[in-house]
Amino acid sequence: MTRLTFLGLLSFFVATEAMAQSDDAAYCKKLGDYATRYLGDASGNGGTRPDFDIMEGIDKCNKGNTAAGIAILEKKIRSKGFTPPAR
Repeated sequence: MTRLTFLGLLSFFVATEAMAQSDDAAYCKKLGDYATRYLGDASGNGGTRPDFDIMEGIDKCNKGNTAAGIAILEKKIRSKGFTPPAR
């Protein structure tokens, strides 16, 4: 019974960690979209494009370094007087 309990707890923690990474990736994308939309530079086609800080944050998110990407994007958003979107 002890092994079964251990395996159950182990699988729970592995699943929880995977969900947290998925949540961070989704939040990272949300921040990138938000920053590009509200802080990006105007482009010729009526849309916006991200500046270098935003691109760096998005790149880190895309490469799986969500903690660094989130930090860069949240800092950029706050520096412009905006509040980052809720998780």
